Amino acid sequence: MPESSTAIINARILTLANGNLPRRGEQMSSLSPIESGTVLIRDGRIAQVGTTVETPADAHIIDAKGRVVMPAFVDCHTHACWAGDRLDEWEQKQSGATYLDILKAGGGIMSTVRAVRDASVEQLTEQLLQRLDIMLREGTTSCEIKSGYGLSTKDELKMLDAIHRASKSWVGRISATACIGHAIDPDVPHFVDLVINETLPAVHEKYPGITIDAYTEDGAWSVDETIRLFERAKELGHPLRIHADQFNTLGMVEAAIELGALSVDHLEATKPESLARLAQSETIGVMLPCSGFHVDARYADGRGFIDAGGALAIATNANPGSAPCFSMPMSIALAVRNLGITAAEAINASTVNGAHLLGFDDLGTTAVGQQANLIILRHRDERQLGYEFGGRHVDQVICNGKIVFNAHA
Repeated sequence: MPESSTAIINARILTLANGNLPRRGEQMSSLSPIESGTVLIRDGRIAQVGTTVETPADAHIIDAKGRVVMPAFVDCHTHACWAGDRLDEWEQKQSGATYLDILKAGGGIMSTVRAVRDASVEQLTEQLLQRLDIMLREGTTSCEIKSGYGLSTKDELKMLDAIHRASKSWVGRISATACIGHAIDPDVPHFVDLVINETLPAVHEKYPGITIDAYTEDGAWSVDETIRLFERAKELGHPLRIHADQFNTLGMVEAAIELGALSVDHLEATKPESLARLAQSETIGVMLPCSGFHVDARYADGRGFIDAGGALAIATNANPGSAPCFSMPMSIALAVRNLGITAAEAINASTVNGAHLLGFDDLGTTAVGQQANLIILRHRDERQLGYEFGGRHVDQVICNGKIVFNAHA
């Protein structure tokens, strides 16, 4: 029996419906708004959008009262599956230790690795679902979640199992990434060879076609080691993503373009000429302003990247070390202030481009046939997302056509 319809009326609708996928360059400024319109939802999908929509008599009516209705956020880079915390290391940082100092001393990622190894898959799943519900209330209905805190075949698979279990329980949509090149375990001889020859085949067998990721940085994976991993992963049919240039420019951006990576993420230390090459490639640039805010006040050049024709996505990078944040509105506010981009560009970067990167092409726009994953803001002007930081931006969250969060309920 078909579901009854829902109509969101009297809304300022950001359709984001015009333009190529992904949005790049000047296209990122366009939100294709409808000033006072209606979105009709039927059977979990958007059935009509416009100023003159015939609303069925039995439709459930949501009166937006002039507020903004837009696609729900897509958080395309997170490490939201972990155990333990890094509060002690946060105090070390406040006393002057840098992120790389802590990493090289066996802390950072390795401290979380130890906690993850001690946790069961059930514990990881439960904690992940708690974080996902926080993200949902902030307007995120789809996201990417990486492994990478296991650093052994058994524990990387455990993390991927937890992410898979959470994806079956959470109302939103999850894309899993096997970040098996996240760090180097200093206690394991020939660790890189072990990952390439044991962990990668095991991940391939259980999760064929999953995206493979690595963190190329001083104290983590070198460019040559990352290329070895990626070339083998490509042979097995896995898409690639890469953390590059967070602290140091090592040449991984050019290598990622050559390898056809889906994205290069971070880019804080990327030189202008490399950023321009990335902008002209098919690879999406993902910038993570929450990390700059929390770690060292360094930010990627979003303005230069977009002006060079790049396809930009932004994300929270939610993780216990460099970005303890689950809020895409906070990421937008930081991006507008520190990446040099506008609120409209940040909205495109946090919705349609993230959706395209994750392969969720039925999300990210308010268009007929799309999955009805929408948010109703508290605001009548979407620029408030970039202007106002902190507090609650999202009044209602609609996922698969159903209200899953109502701030006034």
